[in-house]
Amino acid sequence: MSLKPLLAILLAAAPLVFGQAQPKIAPVKFTDTTLDNGLRVIISEDHDTPIYAIAVSYKVGSRDERLGRTGFAHLFEHMMFKGSENVGPGEHFYLVFTKGGSMNGTTNNDRTLYFEIMPKNQLDLGLFLEADRMRSLNVTKENLDNQRQAVKEERRLGVDNQPYGQAYEKIDELVYDNFAYKHSVIGSMSDLDAAAVDDVKQFFKTYYAPNNAVLALVGDLDPKDTLARVKKFFGAIARQEPPKPVDLTEPEKTAERRLTLDDKLARLTRISIEYRTPETGNADQRALSVLASTLGGGESGRLYQKLVKEKEVVTSISCYAQGRAGPSTFSIDAMVRPGKTAEEVDGLISEEIAKVLAEPVTAKELERARVGMRRSAVSPRGSVLQIAISLADDAALYNDPNRFNTEYEKRLAVTPADMQKAAKTYLRTANRVVVISKPAAQPAAPTSMPKQN
Repeated sequence: MSLKPLLAILLAAAPLVFGQAQPKIAPVKFTDTTLDNGLRVIISEDHDTPIYAIAVSYKVGSRDERLGRTGFAHLFEHMMFKGSENVGPGEHFYLVFTKGGSMNGTTNNDRTLYFEIMPKNQLDLGLFLEADRMRSLNVTKENLDNQRQAVKEERRLGVDNQPYGQAYEKIDELVYDNFAYKHSVIGSMSDLDAAAVDDVKQFFKTYYAPNNAVLALVGDLDPKDTLARVKKFFGAIARQEPPKPVDLTEPEKTAERRLTLDDKLARLTRISIEYRTPETGNADQRALSVLASTLGGGESGRLYQKLVKEKEVVTSISCYAQGRAGPSTFSIDAMVRPGKTAEEVDGLISEEIAKVLAEPVTAKELERARVGMRRSAVSPRGSVLQIAISLADDAALYNDPNRFNTEYEKRLAVTPADMQKAAKTYLRTANRVVVISKPAAQPAAPTSMPKQN
């Protein structure tokens, strides 16, 4: 991190002094160009260090999957590292790492992202690698079977054999009625087994097209020269028929939904409470995000103060708003202290929510939340990779790469009245899902047999 963003973080974290306003955060400047084949290209200069980051955000996530073919977007994230016409299996990693770079890919409900960060003199290499697999991914049964097993093992490690892993899937199943968000990103074992080579080829043709992607480059670059290189590597890749938009609408929930799970891997009872909320960019979702910082903002948050310190009924508690391109969520998770009950914790959390509905948060609480917002807004600016990812995702999901510059000010403008209004609309019992994970009873140890004389 350079000294400029570090200084900005210190300034942003400082409280108001004698009524003086905080200094403005300098916007990230960028160019925004769409090639003839539909690829959107965003380039931002940052000459602090001789590196650059490249991020490719494809407009495809688990929401684009159909019944019986879940986990495809995530499976495809793995497939994209198995080689293309001019790059063999494993060579993408080798070429990046041996040039001093790093790389990875991620999938969520709304998009699939690939990224590298490399020395500035390796710009052509980064562009070549991403363009070659966008144009000519090597889809074979061998590669599919290999990555199918890798994803299944990832599911075993991250969900099936993880304490509370099943609860995360069950929450989404209860919060959402529309299949788009109702199923998990990683998919089911049976659906992964059912995936065929032809399915993968069609998925690639539909979603991994230049007109369904955003390419962002940030770092020690010359925008004009960089755009010319992008056109050289990506310009000849053919556009495809745009995929049909996914219907993300949800019917209004009219009754609370509850579920209790016996978790053989859990050692403490865990309670998860979730409300369905509007899409990212909606004013109420923004207000709920700020409210989550007020209720769950570390040890100073209301929930921590009440349930951890004062009542001593939980060992930890968190509150957060998870934004999606469609209907989003407001979540509270708590680990119940031994000797206490989930019902007791649920009642205390409900009391705190009721207080928010009855009376706006205080000015002091709001200012504390704003300090965290300033820090969160400045911190990514110290990383060319984080800037590239934000620009690519904001353009892909919201058609607004400048959201990286404007969202911070919009959050600072949220008032206690805005938060109370949003809470009254969405933090209703009828809109609530409660999942309680309890440690499953352990089988009794076998009694020893008496010795035979």
